[in-house]
Amino acid sequence: MPVYLDHNATTPMDPQVLEAMLPYLGEHFGNPSSVHRFGRAARAAVERARAQVAELVQAHPSQVIFTSGGTEANNLAIKGAAALCAPGLIAVGATEHPSVAEAAGALRRQGWRVATIPVDTQGRIGPEVIEATLRQRPALVCAMLANNETGVIQDIARLAEAARASGAILHTDAVQAAGKIEVNFTDSGAQSMSLSAHKINGPKGAGALIVEKSVEIEPLLHGGGQEKNRRSGTENVAGIVGFGAAAAAARARLAVYGARMSALRARLESGLDTIGGIEVFAAGAPRLPNTVCFAAAGVDGEALVLHLDKAGVAVSSGAACASGTAEPSPVLTAMGVAAELARGALRASLGAGNTEEDIDIFIRALAAQLPRLRGFARAASA
Repeated sequence: MPVYLDHNATTPMDPQVLEAMLPYLGEHFGNPSSVHRFGRAARAAVERARAQVAELVQAHPSQVIFTSGGTEANNLAIKGAAALCAPGLIAVGATEHPSVAEAAGALRRQGWRVATIPVDTQGRIGPEVIEATLRQRPALVCAMLANNETGVIQDIARLAEAARASGAILHTDAVQAAGKIEVNFTDSGAQSMSLSAHKINGPKGAGALIVEKSVEIEPLLHGGGQEKNRRSGTENVAGIVGFGAAAAAARARLAVYGARMSALRARLESGLDTIGGIEVFAAGAPRLPNTVCFAAAGVDGEALVLHLDKAGVAVSSGAACASGTAEPSPVLTAMGVAAELARGALRASLGAGNTEEDIDIFIRALAAQLPRLRGFARAASA
């Protein structure tokens, strides 16, 4: 049975989530905007899901805007806020997801300037960096709650407090954090927050943007005025119902999940230590309990991923392929990791279905593959 350790990429759908969705793929087919009984049934299902998603992050249901996923939610937050401001400065964390970094970059064509907020060697945004950034008077600040590659958790509440004091809007990408750690939208101080269903054992194609009531955003999609005129288009009822069911399940298991993942992560990192010659990134920072990002010097990460896949273990590489050349992860580069080491980075991200046996299988497979790849690397450089 293959071992899946790539839950930060996507998660298997919870059977209870699928069960909740099925009626809305069949007999309950109404359009939520219709006023007859079929429409009212669909509308009621959407509003139940809205309340479930809101509860996951301690928000009010009226603050939830359903989207097609985390990428759309990030774009709506950034471009929607920018559309109502005169072009100015947007400050973006150096380790942000591409859906944030690229959305901010797209604003350059509209006259905006983009500043990068640097991180330290542990991937954290320090208080002195926050102060220096805000002295530039950005209109919008983007900082993710938890990083998708390293799992590093930022002190968003401190950053948001400083941003508000300077008059900036703060958006946080909480796609990886929600359902893995306690997330409280109100206490975070952020004015907007993005979420995604398929990261919490829900369906792909469903996400949400949580927006503080005082914040105005220009919709990306214009049409029938759905989602209180912030995201037009007939709602993906089945996907939204699945998102709600997944959010409710994630909320219910949160305490148990955190303890189990922390124990499995400790077992994994102990196994890496026995192999030797491996560096775990951001080990000194607060991290998601399910995420380990590491590298072995002199080993190509993508090659190792493929060899592990043949051995029956699924993990992801920290490298992205651009124009046929494996480039080091921008996240690790921002943390000051040498390019050669960063190219060998792997991420193991655990999920609720993983066991101690899965971890042991992974460690054995890794221990078997590393000497072979290190030998290839030495031969190639000879």
